[in-house]
Amino acid sequence: MTVSLAGRGITPQQPVRGRPRSEAVERAIIEGTMKLLEDGVPLAEISVERIARTAGVGKATIYRRWSGKEELFVDVLRSAEPDDVELPGTSMRDDLIALLESLRRRGLANRSSAILHNVHAQMKSSPKIWAAYHNSVIAPRRSLGLEVLRRGQENGELRADLDLELVNDIVVGPMLVRAVLRPGGELGEGLAERIVDTLLAGLRPVN
Repeated sequence: MTVSLAGRGITPQQPVRGRPRSEAVERAIIEGTMKLLEDGVPLAEISVERIARTAGVGKATIYRRWSGKEELFVDVLRSAEPDDVELPGTSMRDDLIALLESLRRRGLANRSSAILHNVHAQMKSSPKIWAAYHNSVIAPRRSLGLEVLRRGQENGELRADLDLELVNDIVVGPMLVRAVLRPGGELGEGLAERIVDTLLAGLRPVN
């Protein structure tokens, strides 16, 4: 199964530089990049010039929106992935479940899409692309998880003596193992709740 942006109603992220973005132009650039990926062109062979030619725009149009192809690839991947989660904010447990449910859905998307699976694999062999993806996608999600745990510790939902960096790894670890390291691992409904409840049973303060 391949991923297409058509019909998904995806609006790329807003820029931090350059001229105001045209949604139609930006969509053409992102879909042009996706077409190259769907055609099996390796990331290393996709240049800004080739993207511009496929999208029917000039190279300057791309550079006004992205500093280079690394940032563009990150936006393409983000557009093909499920949307970022909105935390309910009702409790640490509910927020952790929401974060893990988002990770579960990304794991399912990666399994069902040859494009996402292949691009993620190729990214790891390109330090610049991986660094761009890590800095703009992975690191913010990790920071969000740590913030949820800090609030839980402050609210007395989590023991005060715990190393939150380690706890964060323990929370996301089981889902990552099933989503990434075990391609056939079960990722069914309710898995996020089971993981969180199992872990919190040993991490809550003792009354």
